[in-house]
Amino acid sequence: MTLKIEGHGLTIDQLAIVAREGVKVELTPIAKERIEASAALVQRLVAKDVAIYGVTTGIGEFARIRVSPEQGAELQRRIIYSHAAGVGDPFPIETVRGAMLLRANTLSRGNSGVRLKTVQILLDMLNKGVTPVVAEKGSLGVSGDLSPMSQLAVVALGEGEAFYKGKRMPGGKALELAGLKPIDLTYKEGLGLINGSQMCVSGSALLLVDSRKLLKNAFIASAMTIDALKGVQSAYDARLHAVRPFNGQNVVAAHLRTLMKDSAVINSGSAKVQDGYSMRCTPQVQGPIVDAWRYVRSQVEIEMNSSCDNPLFFTEDEAHLAGGNFHSENMALAIDFLAIAMSEIADLSERHTNRLMNPVLSGLPDFLVEGKGLNSGLMVAQYTAAALVSENKVLAHPASVDSISVSADQEDHVAMTPIAVRKCGEILRNVGHVLAIEMMSAAQAFDFRLPLEPGQGTRIAYKLIRGVVPHLEDDRVLYPDIEKIGNLVRSGEIVAAVEAVVGELGFERA
Repeated sequence: MTLKIEGHGLTIDQLAIVAREGVKVELTPIAKERIEASAALVQRLVAKDVAIYGVTTGIGEFARIRVSPEQGAELQRRIIYSHAAGVGDPFPIETVRGAMLLRANTLSRGNSGVRLKTVQILLDMLNKGVTPVVAEKGSLGVSGDLSPMSQLAVVALGEGEAFYKGKRMPGGKALELAGLKPIDLTYKEGLGLINGSQMCVSGSALLLVDSRKLLKNAFIASAMTIDALKGVQSAYDARLHAVRPFNGQNVVAAHLRTLMKDSAVINSGSAKVQDGYSMRCTPQVQGPIVDAWRYVRSQVEIEMNSSCDNPLFFTEDEAHLAGGNFHSENMALAIDFLAIAMSEIADLSERHTNRLMNPVLSGLPDFLVEGKGLNSGLMVAQYTAAALVSENKVLAHPASVDSISVSADQEDHVAMTPIAVRKCGEILRNVGHVLAIEMMSAAQAFDFRLPLEPGQGTRIAYKLIRGVVPHLEDDRVLYPDIEKIGNLVRSGEIVAAVEAVVGELGFERA
C-alpha cells in the first residue's frame, strides 16, 4: 500500500498507519505541479527585488532588515541552525514520522514556495526509515513548531541526529546508510521546512486515534459495571434519549443497550427504581465526550490539510502574503478540550469502580472479595484509580490560557500548544489504567453473579479478561493484573473482540 498526498483529504487514520505501520507515501502529479509552480514564483519575485519576509528580509524582529539575493540560501540554512534549540527527551519516533508526513502534505498544496526536491527529501527519509531526533520541549506553538521542526530539518541537511534501523546516529550517516543525499537550500526553504505546527498536529492526530480506542473501551467498561450491578435499564431507553437529541448521548445509550442485551444478570431482577448518577447518567456524561472528540478531529484534520507557514505564495495572482497562519491557537484550544473531556472518562470510571467496591451500593462482598478482614480485595486498586483521576484534574488545566511574549515583542501572543499535547498524552495514559481497574472490578463482580451470564457484549469482555487474569480468591499482588488488562485496553483487543460480536461502537447515530 502507498498513500498518495496532495494537501487535501489526509485523515488521522492515514497519518497513524504511516507513523506507526510504515506505509509508504508519494506525491500525486498535481501536487508536484503545484510545488514547482510555487517555487518558480519565488524565483521571479526575488529577481524583481521584491521585499519578502524571510526570503529577502530577516525573520522575527529582524524582518526590518533586507537581505541580498546572494545571501538568500545562507539565510535559510542559518534559520534552521538558529532555531534548532529544543531540549528534553526525544519525541516518539511515530510523532516525528507523522510530522514529516504532515509537512510534506502542507508543502504539496503549492503555497510555500519550496522546490520539489525539498519536499521529496522528507518523503524519502520517511519511506526509508530515517527519523530525526527531535527534542520534546522548546516550541511555543506559534511561528510553527520552530525548534522541533528545525531539528527535523537539520537532518535533511546532513547534520543533527537521526534514528535509523533502531540506532541513534549522526544525521549525515543515517542519510548515507539509507542511500540518500543531503539537500541544499534556496529562497524560502528554511522557513518552508520549519514554519508550521506539524509536530503538534502529528501528536494531536495520534492522540485522537488513541482516545477513540479508549472511548470505546469506556463504553464497554461502563456496560460491564451497569450489567454487574443490575442497572435499571429504563435509563438507557431509546425513547428517553430521543427527546434530547444530542448525537453523543444517543450514541452511548444505544451502545449500552447493545452491550447489555440479553443479560441474565440484569434479567434476574432488582428492586431498584433508579440508580445513582454515575450509572444512570452514563450516556449524558460520555455522550458529550463523544461529541467533543468529533469536534477535535474536525479541527485537527482541517489543520492537517492547510497552508500554515509564512509568507504564502499564490501563483494564480503572482502574489505573496505575510500573515499568521502558523499560529496554532486552534490546535491548543482543541487539545485542551480533548484533555478535559478524556479526564471526565476517568472521573466517571472511578465512580463506577467505587460503586462496585461498596457493599451498600453493590449488594456484593466488600471490595469484591470474600474473607473480609483477612483479605482487602480490590480496595487499593480503587486508590490507584482515584490518584490518577486527581492527577488528571491538574493536567487538564488549559495550556492555551497562558502566553509569554518573545522575539522583542514581535511575537507577543503564543498558544503553548505543545504543552497541551504533552499533557493530554499523559492524561490518556492515566485513563487507560483507570478503565483497566474498572474492568478488573466489574469482572470480579460478574464472578459473584455466576452462573448468570452477562449481556452479549459485556460477556465477551468478561471472558477475555478472565483469559488473562483469574478470579481473586485471596489477596495477591495486583499491579500485574492491572497491567495485563491495561494492555488489552491500549491494544484495542477488548474492543475488537466485542465489536466482532455486536458491530462497530461508532461515534455517529445510525
